Amino acid sequence: MTNLNAELRDGSQSNSDLRAKGKIAAVFYGKKRVSTLIAVLLKDVIKVWKDAGESGVISIKTPKQTVDALIHEIDIDPVTDIPRHADFYVFEKGKKIEVDVPLEFVGIAPAVKDLGGTLVKTLHEIKVSADPQHIPREIQVDISSLVDFSSQILAEQIVLPTGVNLVELPHEVVASVSAPREDEPEETTPVDLSSIEVEKKGKKDEEGAEGASAEA
Repeated sequence: MTNLNAELRDGSQSNSDLRAKGKIAAVFYGKKRVSTLIAVLLKDVIKVWKDAGESGVISIKTPKQTVDALIHEIDIDPVTDIPRHADFYVFEKGKKIEVDVPLEFVGIAPAVKDLGGTLVKTLHEIKVSADPQHIPREIQVDISSLVDFSSQILAEQIVLPTGVNLVELPHEVVASVSAPREDEPEETTPVDLSSIEVEKKGKKDEEGAEGASAEA
């Protein structure tokens, strides 16, 4: 479990004031819990986001209480690409929750290595249900079963950790391999030599006529 220290706030501090202290505004809430405004160090948020991801349990410690939560959303500044607000969801202990867990594709697909195909990742995360303490940070998908261009890996074929149940539609395609695209030969229009000869001849006739007019 990852720990995150936080201080309570009443909303009077502006975001610019918090940033000046190296902090950002945040909030945690739950199904049976009133929303609580907090402020956390930016460097700490970046660290727990990297360590726990959006499926790892985070223990948020304030001067009044400690709660276990998941990252619900991190608001990123579109210009600086730095977090500027964080939402944490406090789950009910003893109850399973549904969450999207990132997929990590491992192994070698024969259809890619031997046949020159391209790996197509249809899903990058999968929805599962589990006790918060047992939610994996990522789930591995072995692509070695993709032996030809008709092979597919379905959601129901993914090996899930103990205590984790699939919520995603079982027949949802997770990965496949597309065949290499053949380069089509460029179409060339044959040159009509007769038209060129006629054009040249017409040009000479015009030049001859112009010369005759000049002599006259």
